[in-house]
Amino acid sequence: MNIVFAGTPEFALPCLDAIAASSHRLTGVLTQPDRPAGRGRKLAASPVKQRALELGVPVQQPLSLKKADAFDALAALEPDLMVVVAYGLLLPKKVLALPRYGCINVHASLLPRWRGAAPIARAILAGDSETGVTLMQMDAGLDTGAMLARRAVAIDSDTTAGDLHDQLAALGAAELSTLLGRIEQGVSGEPQDDAQACYAHRLDKGEAAIDWRLRADEIARAVRAFVPWPVAHARLDGQPVRFWRAATASGASAEPGTVVAASAKGIDIATGAGTLRVTELQLPGKKRMDAAAAVNGRDWVGLRFE
Repeated sequence: MNIVFAGTPEFALPCLDAIAASSHRLTGVLTQPDRPAGRGRKLAASPVKQRALELGVPVQQPLSLKKADAFDALAALEPDLMVVVAYGLLLPKKVLALPRYGCINVHASLLPRWRGAAPIARAILAGDSETGVTLMQMDAGLDTGAMLARRAVAIDSDTTAGDLHDQLAALGAAELSTLLGRIEQGVSGEPQDDAQACYAHRLDKGEAAIDWRLRADEIARAVRAFVPWPVAHARLDGQPVRFWRAATASGASAEPGTVVAASAKGIDIATGAGTLRVTELQLPGKKRMDAAAAVNGRDWVGLRFE
């Protein structure tokens, strides 16, 4: 088959590599246009573009696939199949109908749960015990297509969004490799139950500001969900402190946000219900550090985060 790949972030790379390593022809790659990045705000290529150039595969970066020139450029690649992974643009019906075997999407959730932009973090925030990847035959809806394959993974009490990102990216590529071997023989999908669907809204930096009135378990989930971005944070003496690892703990009750204990094991902070133990954090102007380094030579008890 001639396969065209559409994707943008690092999450998509294992699937791109899987296609490149297969017996099929990777005839082209679609990715988002270069965007300003870093402190200098210089234009930077997406991870997918960088990998495609390394592979020597032609790259297209349309602002939209609705325009005739963008569609014609895609059609010239003569795709039998399109594989889409975190591309960031909706595919018009005309594009969906272009490849002989349609368009397949690799999505980082157990659909129909968590359709949308941020399924990994939303699963952790909600307290889900598992998530996974779903490969679906794309249709005109947002993550609504028939499911061709699903694989689940557990979400443990210390699993971060970064951990799941890497695990699901690799799992999605493995499932894609298996599916590619079946496409030409014909595959049928299982319809999604729309009644079970929920939407995974895009993450916002404002969400990462800790509300100490919440329960300790809710805050602990937020800390895990916001690693590596946007990272849970609070202010101490007017300065931002970022939280990279935390869990619930037993401890004395106090005004939410107040440090009730501090040792090499962690910095214990009172919440609206229960105690949060922070084991890795980042002080203003400092690198990430464990609790043992943070409490060394500093009296934390009685300090209050806002």
